[in-house]
Formats: sequence, structure tokens, C-alpha cells
Amino acid sequence: SWCSGFREYFAVKALPNPYVLELLKQESLGADCSSLAELVLSEKVGFRGEDIMFTSNNTQAHEYRKAAEMGAIINLDDLSHIDYLKEHVGLPELLCFRYNPGTSREGNVIIGKPEEAKYGFTESQLFEGYAILRDAGVKRFGLHTMVASNELNGDFFVETARMVFDLAVRIHKQLGIKMEFVNLGGGIGIPYRPNQKAVDLQSVGQGVKNVYDSMIAGTPLDPLKVMMENGRMITGPHGYLVTTAIHHKHIYRDYVGVDACMSNLMRPGMYGAYHHITVLGKENAPHDRIVDVVGSLCENNDKFAIHRELPAVERGDLLVIHDAGAHGHAMGFQYNGKLRCAELLMKPDGSVKMVRRAETHDDYFATLDFSGLAAAK
Repeated sequence: SWCSGFREYFAVKALPNPYVLELLKQESLGADCSSLAELVLSEKVGFRGEDIMFTSNNTQAHEYRKAAEMGAIINLDDLSHIDYLKEHVGLPELLCFRYNPGTSREGNVIIGKPEEAKYGFTESQLFEGYAILRDAGVKRFGLHTMVASNELNGDFFVETARMVFDLAVRIHKQLGIKMEFVNLGGGIGIPYRPNQKAVDLQSVGQGVKNVYDSMIAGTPLDPLKVMMENGRMITGPHGYLVTTAIHHKHIYRDYVGVDACMSNLMRPGMYGAYHHITVLGKENAPHDRIVDVVGSLCENNDKFAIHRELPAVERGDLLVIHDAGAHGHAMGFQYNGKLRCAELLMKPDGSVKMVRRAETHDDYFATLDFSGLAAAK
């Protein structure tokens, strides 16, 4: 990278599996955490100190304590959290704020409009907050934002860099605070649809460099570290949900029922998100059937595809749902008593390792106590 201080912090929420995190750690990525469980998981994998960035919202004291104990970079989401952190943990040497640009920037469909989002500081709150930190003795400062999710327009991220560089310059001029780093957030999308193109990362990098050279280079803020925290872009294209066709139904529409459901991949039902589907061994067969591909959840949005053109699907066929390597298993749930599937990791030599077993009914009942029921006596 042209930016010697650049670092990518993998968004753990996208794929919270220790074996995957270990691989990413070996590639020098950090861990972007937003909950106590993600902090503990990262710690178990071996992430330490400023290898971890803790960006949470509506955060509880015990989560801040754990982040502070680990030496993680704490990224505050609200002005009131300065006093809250000071009361429950104390102010560390390094703190970061999350900026919400409001109506000055457009979000996108998944993350929504910034002015309607619950996250971050307004601009005036940023200046007030940094002044409070400076006067309280905080020595090191960072600036963070996150205004897009699954964005395929690379220029969006260049403009995000321009926005945060401008803020860093103005904060320095007004408050005398020199930012140690800026975090441009994540949100780089992936081409879920066959006709979409991946973001040109080289072009984005060059665009950010051009903005850096015009706004930061040669100023007192230079060198300024640049960070990002992508998840989907890193693991999304490399994961697949494999499911078996078990039923056909022909009423007002034609349905293919499979043995997976929303508990394994929520995105299509939650967002109406598209995931490409192929039928194993029939990739080149005529796609002359129009079907809905559905699970067995007692909710009508439990659909992996709606009006999708597929080849003829027979009972027992394996359907491969693509780009399920981020926000798949991690967004799962146990509603309706549905259980999540295993996770398998394919190694470079072609061997396969189970890195998470499938859930069982014993897991589902593990938090219940049946001993007081009449039937148990």
C-alpha cells in the first residue's frame, strides 16, 4: 500500500469463526469487534491490544471494561459515552469517535440514510467531544465513519476519505488535535449478481491517495494512518450454502423446497437480497423453470429466491447458494426451532475441515430446565 500505516480490521460480525479469524490474523489483519462475544473470540484467536478496534453502540459498561482490559482501540458512538466510559472504566490514552454525516452524505439501501441512522456523532458533537478529551488528558486520537454497506461504486469510498480528511484538518486547526488515524469504515460490496462487477480496489486506493496528497501530505497531519474494516468483501465470495432439494409444490406458483431455511442465511428474507443459485451438475442445463426456492420456516419470507430461472430440479439435487461467506451463519437464529448447519473449511490441498459442527436439539434445549415439570417427575 502507498499508505505505510494502512491496516484492514476484519469485521468479525461477518464471519465469527476462529479458524477463519486465525487465517486473517496470519495475513496481518486486525479484528473489528462490536460486542463482548466478538472481543472474547478475537482474544481466543490471539488478537491483542490495538490489533482490535471496538466499535459498538448503546454499549454496556462490562463491554467497555473488557475492551479496555484488552487494550483495544475504543471507538465511542455518542457524546454521552465520554462520561459513561470515564465513570465505569476511565479514559484511555487513545480514543476514537464515530462520525455520522447526516444529510451531507447519502447512505444506501442496506445501511440507510445517515440522518436516520442511530450511529455516531454529529459534526458539532465531534468538535465538542474532542475538546473534552483533550482537556481530560487524552493523548492520542482517531476518527471513524461508516456510511455504506455493500456499496459497489468505488468513488463512494474516495469521497468518504475526502470527508474524513477534511474533518481531520479542521479539527486540527480549531482544537490543535492531530489525528493519529482515520478509519473509513467498511462497506465495500461484492457482485452478488452475475452481471455485476467487483469494486476496483486499485482504483479506490489511487483515488484515496490523490485526495491524501492534496489534503494531508505536507501538512502537520502527515503521516496519517488510514484504516478500513471490511467483512463482506473479504469472506463473502468464498462461502457457499449447500442445501438439498426435498420437495416440489405447485399451487399459484411453483416451489422448490430445500432443507435449509432463513436460520442458515437470513439476507434474502431480511433484505430481499439476491444470492445466485446453481444446481450442482446442471450448471449448463437449460434454465427453463421459474420457481421460488423456499425453506420450511413458518414465515412467508423464508425464500432464498423468488421467480428464479433454474434448470429442472429433482428431489435430492444439491443447490449451491453463492456468496454466503459473510452475514450468513452469523445472522442465523433458532426461531421456530430451526437449527443452524455446520461450517466446513476447504484447505488449499483440497481437504476439508469442520470448523463448526451443526447445532442439535440438545443445543436448543440447553438453557431450559425441565426438572420442575409434571412430566419430568
